[in-house]
Amino acid sequence: MKKLIPIVALFIAVNIQAQTTTFNTLLQKYVDAKGNVNYKGFFKNDIKTLDSYLDYLKKTKPSTSWSKNKQKAFWINAYNAYTMKLILTHYPIKSIMKIKKKGKNAWKIPFAEVGGKTYTLDHIEHKILRKKLFDPRIHVGVNCASGSCPKLHNKAFTEKNIDSELESLMKQFINDSKRNKLSKKSTVHISEIFNWFKADFTKNGSVIDYINKYSDNKINNNAKIHYLPYDWNLNGK
Repeated sequence: MKKLIPIVALFIAVNIQAQTTTFNTLLQKYVDAKGNVNYKGFFKNDIKTLDSYLDYLKKTKPSTSWSKNKQKAFWINAYNAYTMKLILTHYPIKSIMKIKKKGKNAWKIPFAEVGGKTYTLDHIEHKILRKKLFDPRIHVGVNCASGSCPKLHNKAFTEKNIDSELESLMKQFINDSKRNKLSKKSTVHISEIFNWFKADFTKNGSVIDYINKYSDNKINNNAKIHYLPYDWNLNGK
């Protein structure tokens, strides 16, 4: 029996890699460098391929014995894959905000099956990623399929790449003039994400301190903060 354990572990690792490659291929095919999604092409050609990845998620129970990076990559990929499935299920649609079921919005509908359990997107984000695998950069990893969200990455996350990819995505997001308007003036205009999840970004200082870690244009520490209106239009081409 002991000899079988390494074999089983190897099989699981190979399967995870293969399935992540499937999701990565879909992202590369339908998401451009700016995070815009070709939902029309996806809807027409590759829903079954996405479903095969979701079938893998349904059967795979993430383990606490996995590294934090491995768990984080798994759950962010799951969140994004199920968000895409939700959009495609209701396609064509102008905004994720239009999706309702029994009075519940898109984030509160229990439909995301992982490891034999059914989750809401809210549960994955807030109870698993933010609570158990805390990392402020999670907010540029998960995607709400909307214009003001940090861009959907066109690459699947893995245990090996997640740290560098999230770091790069946070820098891109903060310096994206569409989502954050930074300057040395007395007032800066930044994403509502820094307001909604302020507690996540202020563990070791202020919101401005966090932004300045990544900003190409450093903000005055005394600057007033204005949060930009959020664009909930679909992040489609």
